[in-house]
Amino acid sequence: MGPGPSDVYPRVLEALSRPTVGHLDPSFIRMMDEVKSLLQTVFRTKNELTMVVSGPGSAGMETCFANLVEKGDTVVICQNGAFGGRMKEMAERCGGKVILVEDSWGRAIDPAKFEDALKRNPEARLAGFVHAETSTGVLSDVKTLAEIAHRHDCVTVVDAVTSLGGVPLEVDAWELDAVYSGTQKCLSCVPGLSPVTFGPRAVEKLKKRSAKVQSWFMDLNLVMAYWGSGAKRAYHHTAPINALYGLHEALVILLEEGLDASWARHRAHHEEVRAGVEAMGLELIVPPPERLPQLNAISVPKGVDESAVRTALLDGYNLEIGAGLGSLAGKIWRVGLMGCGCNRKNVVLFLSALNSVLKSMNAPSRSGETLQSARVR
Repeated sequence: MGPGPSDVYPRVLEALSRPTVGHLDPSFIRMMDEVKSLLQTVFRTKNELTMVVSGPGSAGMETCFANLVEKGDTVVICQNGAFGGRMKEMAERCGGKVILVEDSWGRAIDPAKFEDALKRNPEARLAGFVHAETSTGVLSDVKTLAEIAHRHDCVTVVDAVTSLGGVPLEVDAWELDAVYSGTQKCLSCVPGLSPVTFGPRAVEKLKKRSAKVQSWFMDLNLVMAYWGSGAKRAYHHTAPINALYGLHEALVILLEEGLDASWARHRAHHEEVRAGVEAMGLELIVPPPERLPQLNAISVPKGVDESAVRTALLDGYNLEIGAGLGSLAGKIWRVGLMGCGCNRKNVVLFLSALNSVLKSMNAPSRSGETLQSARVR
């Protein structure tokens, strides 16, 4: 129950064990076509350039920036946590001049600040922001941010690593241009793959580059010759065959449940955790309208060793939760409710175990009504 990787569906583990075939085998290419179609459904997009990067979410991030940033480009990056900072690093390494728009860790990106930065830097043609900030448990309004970016003629890069499958994400309806995600969060697949999708504005920007993409491996002009449509494919690299088996199964499972049902499940169990921790006298650091259901950032009570609590949960209950990062290190616990790990059994385990550990440490917290307040039976 940490910030990822999440638990993996048993059906996904079974899929991983299927016999490995060649990456140009006709049966595997047919499955790649299915993965692409499934991803288009999950991203809520018709983008032809929808595929899987052979690497974790950070590789998807780097693929977006490597293809869309050229030396000297002005790039506006919003940072309200660790992964906005990673966007900044990647844009700079691609030669971009980064204009940083900073908000407090634990708060959503301020659209007014973002628009002000675009007004002050009219030469900017690319903007990046995180939809679901895993380091803080914050959900930002990327629909509004994308609308602002487009008013200023900017292509958008959106981090959806933790949001895909867990909260509403409407790539086409919100006109998001380049979006990347990961498989190890709400999709409940193994780490190591990054779904990406590029819309018309991003594709046009890619086609107008004045220089080659500096990364051969991440150059979409080359990769799409392998992830294109139909049976005829050009060799690019040896794809992670079995991991893609697993992703295919994870996407099938998600769509069996239904996207709306998955979003509702994540929201419902988040509310149970919220009620339970508040009954203990603890607080979530993010204001209610900005909370990310699948990543709950809980403030550590004064005088409590947050590391000792995590160790006690792991040793005594086989339960893993995450620590804070950056400016929130030592101040919060990050509790994941992702994919198949987002269920009532885990909610009961977490609330009961945390309550017991805090009591054993004589921590300043209330107890006794935790599970009743969470309405867990």
